[in-house]
Amino acid sequence: MIDTEKSFVDTEKYVEFVREVTSDPSLDYAAFLSRTNKLELEDDTNVTQLLTAALGLSAEAGEFTEVVKKIIFQGKDYNEDNVFHMKRELGDICWYLAQACMALDTSFDEILAMNVEKLKARYPGGEFDVHYSENRVEGDL
Repeated sequence: MIDTEKSFVDTEKYVEFVREVTSDPSLDYAAFLSRTNKLELEDDTNVTQLLTAALGLSAEAGEFTEVVKKIIFQGKDYNEDNVFHMKRELGDICWYLAQACMALDTSFDEILAMNVEKLKARYPGGEFDVHYSENRVEGDL
């Protein structure tokens, strides 16, 4: 049972702390517009497409994860209908991945090639190793 009489965190102080460590563009519309305008005009970034991709990838990955969670932890059947549902969510993820590729002026091929090179460098023996998985070299993101 949880003792609600004891509070270990002053939530009002925590919220103020969060406010203090949050960037201006995250809190202020004018700062947000200034930042996105700089990105669009000076850095040639397609902000709207990048946001579409980032938000969409997160949302669709969540939908895929929700089905998996219900199958693994809540007794939902692993059947043809649910596999179909997961495949459709993967298709949505691919749509947003294509948006990200367009925003970054790249291709699926380049992204996959970069991933292969990263994993080859991470796992020099050519197979999964817990040590290398948990102990990354500098620059291995």
